[in-house]
Amino acid sequence: MKKFFKILGLVFIAILFIGTLVFLYKKSQKVPDKFEIKSGSINSIIKKTVATGTVQPRQEIEIKPQVSGIIEKVYLEAGQMVHKDDIMAQINIIPDMVNLNNAESRVKRAQLNYEDAKIDYDRQSTLFEKKVISKEEYQKAKLTYNSAREEVESADNNLELIRKGVTKSSAKTTNTLIRSTIDGMVLDVPVKAGFSVIQANTFNAGTTIAIVADMNDMIFLGKVDETEVGKIKEGMNIELTIGAIDNQKFNAVLKYIAPKGKVENGAIQFEIKADVLLKKDQFIRSGYSANANIVLDRRDSVLTIPEGLLKFAHDSAYVELEKSPDNYEKRFVKTGLSDGINIEIVSGLKKEDKIKGNQIDPTKKPEEKK
Repeated sequence: MKKFFKILGLVFIAILFIGTLVFLYKKSQKVPDKFEIKSGSINSIIKKTVATGTVQPRQEIEIKPQVSGIIEKVYLEAGQMVHKDDIMAQINIIPDMVNLNNAESRVKRAQLNYEDAKIDYDRQSTLFEKKVISKEEYQKAKLTYNSAREEVESADNNLELIRKGVTKSSAKTTNTLIRSTIDGMVLDVPVKAGFSVIQANTFNAGTTIAIVADMNDMIFLGKVDETEVGKIKEGMNIELTIGAIDNQKFNAVLKYIAPKGKVENGAIQFEIKADVLLKKDQFIRSGYSANANIVLDRRDSVLTIPEGLLKFAHDSAYVELEKSPDNYEKRFVKTGLSDGINIEIVSGLKKEDKIKGNQIDPTKKPEEKK
């Protein structure tokens, strides 16, 4: 019995030894590399550059008062539509005391001159009717009387202008009523009733009563780096992407490229402007940040492959085609336009050709392979 167990033990050791040798032999054998197989596809290649900027109205007008004073009433608020000459606010003039005193004094002097001229005119008129004086003397008296009457009216109007900024004869054209100068939307009203405002003059830009803009005529205002500005030109189509508006693209046409660049953060930037082509139901708020995709070149319905499949020898590009399993050959190709991900194949390759791709990692699970 002992002999049997001894023989069984030796057989087990022999089997274990042989199995270990077989395992080590298989382990030492090199596993052939496996590669992904790719094919070309018919796609469109679009080469573009991106410019950052904002969308703004072409006309954004600041409405300023023509007189200084205090806002008596504001008739509109931001977001409302206005037409040209619509009243936006009313100003109550605070007269200068020196000017007011001079105007009142002028009215009194004019009234005295008028009364004196009237007495003289009545006397000369009576004498002329009796043919005591000549017609020439009568006409001089009449002229003096008419001039004095006109001076009284002028002095009264001047006093009303200083007090109220309006005369009885020009109530509809008074500059105390602030009117819109264009049709559009009110973007901002930075003043309220009770605010003091000043008119524009040589030393001051004046107080802004409201900002009005035509929101149907928008432009994209952006900047392009000096490395890209040489590739663009007026008339190019632009696709705008606005961060605040999801899943919507806006078309635009490049209209202006600045002839001179400016240094910003160590780089030369050139300003560009583009007309935004809004559809009937599209609306963009002023000041939205946007990215402009400028199409530099494009190819439609061409054979493309991922650019990573290309290999290079000297100045030529080639791919490796599968002729049989684990057997590949070089095929030189002529390339065209690239968008950085895919590249156009002009000649040397067919859509059905099988192209050697990236090596497959045997340690990855099948669902992890890309």
